Amino acid sequence: MSDWIHGLPVVWMGVVIFGLTYLATAVLYLIVLFLSRHERARSLKNVSPGMLSPLGVLFGLFVAFTAVQVWSDNDRATEAVDREASSLKAVLVLSSALPAESQQRLHDLIASHVENAVTHEWPMMAHRDATLTMTPEHLAEALQLTLAFNPSTAGQTAAQREMATALENAFDARRQRILISRIQVSFFKWACLFMQAACILFAIGLLHCDNRLSAGLAMGVFASGMAVCFLLIAGYDRPFVGQYMVRPDPLLQVLPDQAPITQGMPAAASRN
Repeated sequence: MSDWIHGLPVVWMGVVIFGLTYLATAVLYLIVLFLSRHERARSLKNVSPGMLSPLGVLFGLFVAFTAVQVWSDNDRATEAVDREASSLKAVLVLSSALPAESQQRLHDLIASHVENAVTHEWPMMAHRDATLTMTPEHLAEALQLTLAFNPSTAGQTAAQREMATALENAFDARRQRILISRIQVSFFKWACLFMQAACILFAIGLLHCDNRLSAGLAMGVFASGMAVCFLLIAGYDRPFVGQYMVRPDPLLQVLPDQAPITQGMPAAASRN
């Protein structure tokens, strides 16, 4: 699905998805009515009701497999952001073992990295424009500063080692969130879901073709259930866009004494 659908509030996303589902159902309903005219109705009524069970099972499996991917991606995205924030916080805590000048420099670099991530990387991830070619300059400079530091005590040596490890973890977590931001349910999977749903709706219409009201009600009820499934998947399809996006709040909590960073953030990300 396109960016504008994913970026809609859930209410309006629901209006669009339910509207399109009902429209497609109405088209199939009219096709069934056309086919059921005159002597054709007798042949269509001979369709076995038993075909609905395997069709429904297949549709349920399609929805389940797609939902598993979507929720797994969201869990991985949340974990990556949390791990990046935790690693950066560890660097700030360990930097207290360094001289005041080095400690302040690391603090400023991490603050700049967080600001860049929130104001630049998050909007780019929302549009799937962020790539691994984007080098986190402030994070790289923080690692270089850490490795270049010449420790004079055993405590500083241990702190330097742990800080380097934490910064490497932050690098890896950032790579993970960027890679996950480019993932979404593919067009092929959506097409398979829609085709399977259309087959079930058409079969329901054929089984009730001798009664227009029954056919319309049965198809409408199942279409409502399908639209709910589509809405649930679409609402979580893209981890870094939409009302239920993965927010940069953990990164913002790394430096609680900093002024709030909202400029350049997606609208949904700046809400409380």
